[in-house]
Amino acid sequence: MAKELYGAIGQGYKELRRPDPRIADQLWAALGDAKSVLNVGAGAGSYEPIDRTVVAVEPSVVMLAQRRPTTAIAVQARAEALPFADRVFDAALAVLTIHHWDDRARGLAECARVARDRVVLLTFDPTVDAFWLVRDYFPDIMALDRAQFPNMAAYRTAFGSAARVIAAPLPIPRDCADGFLGAYWARPAAYLDAGVRTGMSSFARVRPEPGLEHLRDDLASGAWQKRYGHLLENEALDLGYRIITAHLPTNRATIER
Repeated sequence: MAKELYGAIGQGYKELRRPDPRIADQLWAALGDAKSVLNVGAGAGSYEPIDRTVVAVEPSVVMLAQRRPTTAIAVQARAEALPFADRVFDAALAVLTIHHWDDRARGLAECARVARDRVVLLTFDPTVDAFWLVRDYFPDIMALDRAQFPNMAAYRTAFGSAARVIAAPLPIPRDCADGFLGAYWARPAAYLDAGVRTGMSSFARVRPEPGLEHLRDDLASGAWQKRYGHLLENEALDLGYRIITAHLPTNRATIER
């Protein structure tokens, strides 16, 4: 699914999906002392640490073509069929990509197979109902996310009872530099910009016009400000994004796949 989707919408991702340094810091902390990292669903190359050995995996030719010469070496492949031997990397990393995998359980098993120490995921908790954009204006996006993102318990099941799985909230800064769906929670007018929306795959999966018209009207009338203006007092907001760190057992045979 990701290969076809990003072939259609991924042309501007290099500019729209820039890494936010505060998010990067938390991902690097989750990677711990891993010296070699496989970045699964790597896209145009955001969130690839420069002080470690990184190999990227990405299925979309459009996304691979946008990778800068300074980014990690990249291989065209899918998460569900990683072309690497067992435990060849210290860690596997997957940033806002799991909802695009055709077989999420298989992709997680593959991440665990190629990693010696841990798997780090930036994902979304579909049980959280905290984001005004999808709750009030784009409920179809919320419905799709609930269907496509695994809940937190699913990661413990996927990695097995012998793995230590930690789910940590990732509050999104009010001036987030990245361009994913939740990045503009404090800048609501940005969602009316078609160029900004091209960096968000969610809008390619729904008919956005009714929600955009509703949001446009609420911003013009002051209704949005009345309901949500108090949120602008926050430096960051928990919208349901989570960093999942799965510390893998030494005896990998104990992982239940």
